[in-house]
Amino acid sequence: MKVTAARPEPSEELSGIGVVGLGYWGPNLLRTLHELRCSRRIVACDVDAQALMRVERLHRDVEVSARFDDLLEDPEIEAVVIATPASTHFTIAKQALTAGKAVLVEKPLATSFADGAELVRIARERKSVLMVGHIFEYSRPIAKVADIVRSGELGEIVHINFVRASLGLLHHDVNVVWDLATHDVSIAMRLMGGMPTAVGCQGQSHCRCGVEDVAMLTLRFPTNVIVFIYVSWLGALKTRRATIVGSKKTLLFDDVAVHDNIRLYDRVVAPNPLDGDYGKFRRSERQKEIAPARLQESRPLDMECRHFVDCVLTGSTPRTDGLSALRAVSVLEAANLSLQQRGAMVPIRPADV
Repeated sequence: MKVTAARPEPSEELSGIGVVGLGYWGPNLLRTLHELRCSRRIVACDVDAQALMRVERLHRDVEVSARFDDLLEDPEIEAVVIATPASTHFTIAKQALTAGKAVLVEKPLATSFADGAELVRIARERKSVLMVGHIFEYSRPIAKVADIVRSGELGEIVHINFVRASLGLLHHDVNVVWDLATHDVSIAMRLMGGMPTAVGCQGQSHCRCGVEDVAMLTLRFPTNVIVFIYVSWLGALKTRRATIVGSKKTLLFDDVAVHDNIRLYDRVVAPNPLDGDYGKFRRSERQKEIAPARLQESRPLDMECRHFVDCVLTGSTPRTDGLSALRAVSVLEAANLSLQQRGAMVPIRPADV
């Protein structure tokens, strides 16, 4: 018998919520909101007539519209979820916030720091909820990894290495840095408890001229911690992996592993104090698994959508609010500037955020 994870039941409902953009990720958001039964009305919006027809076939009780203005002018629509191409996030989110709607916009918040800051300002002035879909912030395994790092079990963090690759969707409006590196930039800042001081980035476009489909980011954090982020749309195998090296232990997180997606290794490389030759090392090879089974009892998208609805109902600040997303945008913008400067390290000033 198939056992499914229990989903949270809403204590209240919104009067109406709109989902804008039914391309790659929008249908997942729409399905999740529909399953959570968190709104009396759900309106799906897209200019693609075929996409609207698919929604009508799958969800007979979901309304459809080809006009975004219909959502903005509808007084029952309290919130808008935006899953359009990244280059349109700023314009659509600004319209929704200005119309008095709460907004959940997919990552990134915007494709420039200035645009992202304006969205944060508008949301604050209107006291509206602005949340960004950094979905891995709602992942239980990532939360567990963050707890281990904060506990000090790994010792002092030395460096972190992220790999995120797949033979995935090739975007035309943003490069792989804006698309994939957004995830690991936000995770790295959560693990380190702050922003990097500088970022460098090198990349290459193979499929579309001027749109990098593979890139390597280097983030430098205080206390001499370095973080590498490799992202690619051209990977033959789907890879989502993070290696966190500490002075005491090393943690390996593999998000696509069927079992044991978090492993802890007692592996320390240090010079043997009894031997004068620094080239001879003493190593501890003992391995300890902290998670005997895959740690994922609930879908992160369920948690993200439920959190957004709760914030709209209560007026509370989302975990991934506009300000936290703006920090990621500032790093990504600096990374793209580094791309233009052939990998030169670009300083980041957290005070600006």
